[in-house]
Amino acid sequence: METNCCHKTKQRSEEEYRSLVNRLSRIEGQIRGIRRMVDTDAYCTDILVQVSAVSAALNAFNRELLSNHIRTCVSEDIKAGKDETVDELIATLQKLMK
Repeated sequence: METNCCHKTKQRSEEEYRSLVNRLSRIEGQIRGIRRMVDTDAYCTDILVQVSAVSAALNAFNRELLSNHIRTCVSEDIKAGKDETVDELIATLQKLMK
């Protein structure tokens, strides 16, 4: 599989692409649902529960994307002697853990 992470692009497999897009589509639907709840004056705690579900869905998306990134881009760069990729991964993890 050809990756171009050093150029900030990546060719994803059809399966990976489909999985990520499906997750994003579900999240978009959840966000639209929250908007409808606000528009219809839904009770605050009901909205908060849905926002929490969206946060969990985004975290799951991040975990999947990060796992794929480590298995492909990071692994291949390390094998190619590009140790700066580890520094980039650390910086990314620090941003995700704020």
